[in-house]
Amino acid sequence: MVEDLRLDSLEGVGPVTTRKLSDAGVHNVMDLIVRGPVEIADITGMEKDTAEKIVNKARQHLVDGGVIAKHFTSASEIYKHRQSIGKITTGTNCLDTLFDGGIETQALTEVYGEFGCGKTQFAHTMSVMVQKSKEEGGLEGSVLYIDTENTFRPERIVSIAQAHEMDPEKVLDNIIVARAYNSAHQVLILEEAGPIIEENNVKLIVADSAVGLFRSEYLGRGTLSTRQQKLNHFVHLLSRIAETYNCAAIATNQVMASPDVFFGDPTRPIGGNVVAHTSTYRIYFKKSGKKRIARMVDSPHHPEEEVIFALGEAGVIDPEEAEKKTKKTTKKATKATTKKAKEPEVEATVDTLEESTETPEVEATTETPEVETAPDVETVEAPSVDAETDDSEPVEE
Repeated sequence: MVEDLRLDSLEGVGPVTTRKLSDAGVHNVMDLIVRGPVEIADITGMEKDTAEKIVNKARQHLVDGGVIAKHFTSASEIYKHRQSIGKITTGTNCLDTLFDGGIETQALTEVYGEFGCGKTQFAHTMSVMVQKSKEEGGLEGSVLYIDTENTFRPERIVSIAQAHEMDPEKVLDNIIVARAYNSAHQVLILEEAGPIIEENNVKLIVADSAVGLFRSEYLGRGTLSTRQQKLNHFVHLLSRIAETYNCAAIATNQVMASPDVFFGDPTRPIGGNVVAHTSTYRIYFKKSGKKRIARMVDSPHHPEEEVIFALGEAGVIDPEEAEKKTKKTTKKATKATTKKAKEPEVEATVDTLEESTETPEVEATTETPEVETAPDVETVEAPSVDAETDDSEPVEE
């Protein structure tokens, strides 16, 4: 199958054209479909009509090979294909309910929210879950992680893998991390991702975040149109790669506060309509104390609903598991405190017993002189009684 995807396999594509395409970053037939005739004409310098002919031949070649769908298909065939589409479980009942079984392949899933709402934790969790077997909800594939904010942490991958009883070393080996330093580098990584996806059986592409570098480089309204065009190119490229290579794509997005909203939630995602129209599924993460809320904002067939999830050692978890863990930790803490409190009490009782045994001896020594002075008290009381009898006698007379 890999030999059939070579550029030499297309009719009319000779060694000179193959060299031009390879130098421009187009390495196989699927890259021709992903990039499109307009972009291929720009990067190679060939005429647009020639580029369109090559792309059409590539598309027909993939249709004949059964890699992509035909030009005209019935709805029943599409429905059967949708039933067999791959899904990656999130490891939680709540998010699986929201996604109707998990993250779909051949689709772009956008997750946006403010800082600390769990976007990166969700991306780390999915990077581990995709490596599980198909019986356990995974796709037995590797991950291409495009890190634009330097937030990828292998230590977090290890803790999530251990929580799911997976080998951390194997999990780390199946994650390919590409650190993007600017927006042009970010686009270049995605353009050169074709051979890496095929060689490593990549089933999940993560862009964390997809808009951050574009937002920091293109400032002001004067550069807004240029930024949106380049961002549109990146997001469409990510979506076409996911559809062509049959893998899932997750893009995290930043937010801003809309100043014209006086009532309700002013949070709005970055990227405008360009990102909104390209994303297949759009999910909004927001904080709610120690828990998180995920809301399905846009989807072709999912209902708009909200679910509650939490963050833990296993990444994203159900809120019931988080409550159980908190109860266990509180019980352990109370037991430890009671043990510590009992130890000084025992020592205090021992000390009091020793003191109590010593104190009666001191009291006995002090009581003996009091007994000797007891007769003096009686002699003092005797004359008082005589005085009372003397006073009573004159009354009788």
